[in-house]
Amino acid sequence: MRLVLASQSPARLALLRSAGLDPVVVVSGVDEDAVAAALTDPAPEELVAALAAAKGHAVLDQVAAAHPDATVIACDSMLSIHGEMVGKPATPEIARRRWEGMAGKSGELLTGHAVFRLDGGQHTKQAAGTRRTTVHFGQPSPAEIDAYIATGEPLQVAGAFTLDALGGWFVEGVEGDPSSVIGLSLPLARQLLAEVGVSVVDLWRPSTS
Repeated sequence: MRLVLASQSPARLALLRSAGLDPVVVVSGVDEDAVAAALTDPAPEELVAALAAAKGHAVLDQVAAAHPDATVIACDSMLSIHGEMVGKPATPEIARRRWEGMAGKSGELLTGHAVFRLDGGQHTKQAAGTRRTTVHFGQPSPAEIDAYIATGEPLQVAGAFTLDALGGWFVEGVEGDPSSVIGLSLPLARQLLAEVGVSVVDLWRPSTS
């Protein structure tokens, strides 16, 4: 059975590869703003779960044509801070304001997960869940914030930070699942795969198992 990652995130792909998997990447191209706008006052978990499900559904036909027997994993992450849910900052100015507001404080990184199973090209099973992890931010200097934003990394990720790359210098600690902060909770993904009848160990690369 082929594993498909419905995400363009290099961090999610690297995480799965480091955990022994070799997924095919199929990017959904979902309009996240349109999906969010169609929801009526969603709770944070409902929002990220809906976005993840939309990404998975968007690639099912394409995956079924290329890989009739496959499992698709789709995810979406957002940061909850100061009572607001935020995704990727659209501009360097927004990223700078985010960091000025986050510095020395804590937020919650929420990641929605949706797993779909295809058998013989047919969508047969589906499971979904969310993971919430608390992130404690350091206090980078204005010069450090400017340098970080100049790399372009904060513009590509939810909450304008990473844990596993340059942004990790400015994260003081994590309470909960660190893989979820990277963008995909390995423990939750294992649970959801099991719910659709797939054991993660059966997806390991031969050299891993």
